[in-house]
Amino acid sequence: MGDRDAQVSVGARPRLDSEALAEAMRRYRSALNQHRVTIDRLNVYPVPDGDTGTNMALTLAAVSEELLLSGAGRGDICRAISHGALMGARGNSGVIVSQLLRGLAATLAPGDDDPDSDPPIDAELLAEGLVAASTAADSAVMRPVEGTILSVARASAQAAQSALEALAPDERGTGATALAAVLESARQAGQAALEATPQQLPVLADAGVVDAGAAGYLLLLDALLSVVDGRPLPDEVDLPAEVAAVIAHGNAGTSLQGVAADPVAEQRAELHSHLDSGGGDGGGHDVHDPSSTRYEVMFLLAAPDENIDQFKAAWDVLGDSIVMVGGDGLWNCHIHTDDIGPVIEAGIDVGRPHRIQITDLHEQVAGLGGHSAHGAHAGAVAEAAQRPLARCAVVAVSPAAGLDELFASLGCHEFVTGGQTMNPSTAELLAAIESAPSQQVVVLPNNANIVPVARQAAEHAKKTVTVVATTSVPAGLAALFGYDPDASADANAASMDDAAGAVSAGEVTQAVRDTTASVGDVAAGQWIGLDAGGISAAGDTASAAAVGLLENMLTPTHEILTLIEGSSAQAAETAEVMTWLAEHWPDVQVERHAGGQDHYPYLFGIE
Repeated sequence: MGDRDAQVSVGARPRLDSEALAEAMRRYRSALNQHRVTIDRLNVYPVPDGDTGTNMALTLAAVSEELLLSGAGRGDICRAISHGALMGARGNSGVIVSQLLRGLAATLAPGDDDPDSDPPIDAELLAEGLVAASTAADSAVMRPVEGTILSVARASAQAAQSALEALAPDERGTGATALAAVLESARQAGQAALEATPQQLPVLADAGVVDAGAAGYLLLLDALLSVVDGRPLPDEVDLPAEVAAVIAHGNAGTSLQGVAADPVAEQRAELHSHLDSGGGDGGGHDVHDPSSTRYEVMFLLAAPDENIDQFKAAWDVLGDSIVMVGGDGLWNCHIHTDDIGPVIEAGIDVGRPHRIQITDLHEQVAGLGGHSAHGAHAGAVAEAAQRPLARCAVVAVSPAAGLDELFASLGCHEFVTGGQTMNPSTAELLAAIESAPSQQVVVLPNNANIVPVARQAAEHAKKTVTVVATTSVPAGLAALFGYDPDASADANAASMDDAAGAVSAGEVTQAVRDTTASVGDVAAGQWIGLDAGGISAAGDTASAAAVGLLENMLTPTHEILTLIEGSSAQAAETAEVMTWLAEHWPDVQVERHAGGQDHYPYLFGIE
């Protein structure tokens, strides 16, 4: 006990008051940032897209941002945690952790009968908060799966409650000893549950990993313990030795879609490295020629005035035509750039960008302002109020400018950039919904990992919003054939869902690690064809994988094949695919489009 008491006196806040609660959230964000890559590498469920740690870290970044703007009372802190988590949630993992935090914050907040009270949190209330967090997360998932973050949060909550009950009534106070007893029991039970996840979820056992979201959740308990009893945050994620060995080689949690685990974070790291090395001292202008930069980015930035010089220095190496006007905490910012992600991240570093608009200066898309960056919605060239109103508008998540054009040609009004490893937040979807020229809106998420975020945005929008749960770009395009701008959102949702359901979707990408599938062993670097059942074909070229995929997908009942070419599609290989189709399926009508999407040379939709 001597060492523990010494830690409390030096590095801890022995009372979990409002200041300590806010500090715990900041430490949780720090821990997620520190261990993001490890958690990303664990990510094989529900989709092996290597972004769980990234999504959780970005969600906590939104919480930290909200805390910067909140009051100091416990009610203010809890509201900031809840609202920030909601608005910043990204992907499945982000939505679930947002619900965990919202459940915790709702329990820890002062009661309605005395909203201004700010007594320290005692052990009983803390245990209740962990139970409420688990309950909230469970209720947010339509079909909970054991062996995930839900299982670990539940085990932690149950252990916290048991630890509380083991304390005598007069020991359930606000001191560090009682609080640490509850948290330590929760942490130990959570660790045991984490290590048991492969026994509950076969996909984890096959990959030799534990659940990524669960590992990220335990860092929340580490952050709370660090505040309560002064222990340092862990230097490494606590993993079984065999799991640590697997991810040390990058063999788990890496997307089969050939996508970098965290492109935004990598861009941001490159920016910070450039600034730290003095790269912003004039060299940036040589890179960014005003005649060649592609995007115009504009947003309002809520940030302290003293942060603006730092923000200007960050933007100075990212583009030209920079204009900033404002003051007293609100700035209107404009830049021409080729690097949208770092531009927006620079704003996040110093404050809160919102009302983000991006215009593709090279490809004006159907009268709209071009393709939006990850983390933004594309605004129209004209204000939304100047555009023709529809009874029902459509917002689509789209991974590339060429696909924006396709969606726009079929009637879509607003776009949010997203897709595999590019999960937009609730706030970003809400911004697009609010910008759409109608009080009724249909949202097309076009990716399974984005569906829960879209539903959360729909629940909190001020408009009438329905979500058609499209899980692929071809399904989203097909859904628009059922769209009627003069019908209600509910009527459109029904007809669009039917239209999307009539399409079978497939995609071709490159494996980034060795794996075993129903088609046999697949080596890193091979091209693979994916359908609803997983890896359906593999080959040494993209065209070979595409032909193998289509062999498995096409049937005599099919009439129309939509082929969407990505940025890496080779003309000769596309010709091979078209020749094969003409020889083997001459009665199938083929519609080719240039989508421009990264990492997927071919997307297919078959009707």
